[in-house]
Amino acid sequence: MRLAILGPPGAGKGTQATRLAARTGICHISTGDALRNAVMSGTGTDLHAVVRRGSMAPDELVAEIIESRIKRSECRKGYILDGFPRTERQLEMLKALTSRLSHRLDAALLLDAPEEELIRRIVGRLVCLRCRRSYHVEHAPPLVDGVCDTDGEPLTRRSDDTEEVARNRLRIYKRQTRPLIERYRAEGLLEEVGALGCPDKIEREINARLEKRALKGRYNGAGLH
Repeated sequence: MRLAILGPPGAGKGTQATRLAARTGICHISTGDALRNAVMSGTGTDLHAVVRRGSMAPDELVAEIIESRIKRSECRKGYILDGFPRTERQLEMLKALTSRLSHRLDAALLLDAPEEELIRRIVGRLVCLRCRRSYHVEHAPPLVDGVCDTDGEPLTRRSDDTEEVARNRLRIYKRQTRPLIERYRAEGLLEEVGALGCPDKIEREINARLEKRALKGRYNGAGLH
């Protein structure tokens, strides 16, 4: 199973991609995490200003990261692309990549929610840098304030999780990413799921959609060419 998950910042793409990867055993390829890791490790210092502004990284760099991950042995069963493609140019790069690797994208999963709800989610988000588990100060707080439930590490806010940066990221999404929705719909790949409600409810809806698609045999037939 090879999927792209898309939607505005704060829609819960990372949360649902992580759950789906755990359930199916396929790779979760988060370009956002990969770029932030490059900045933190010192190998991507030129990306620091890009990440802080909430702007988009160069297409060629993102495509290089995606290709290197897809080629790893742990991704043989499939993958979930989280954060790529985000533009029509990136979509064409993905189509060229899947053609070179002789496989197809099976589905594109769209998560969406109202803008003000997305802003509330983003500015209240907390994350554990060790295990990558996410929390929210209102909707999903840790058991102990400021401490990860899983490994006891201190929680932190991402430097780009501010209202100003969040609104800029939403503007970029509307301008550059929304055109992909119609492209995926025309290819017969789009699955739309509302991102309001608890994560368990959203996960059940995603699983039902993908299982229905699998029963139709579309993973072996249709795909992104």
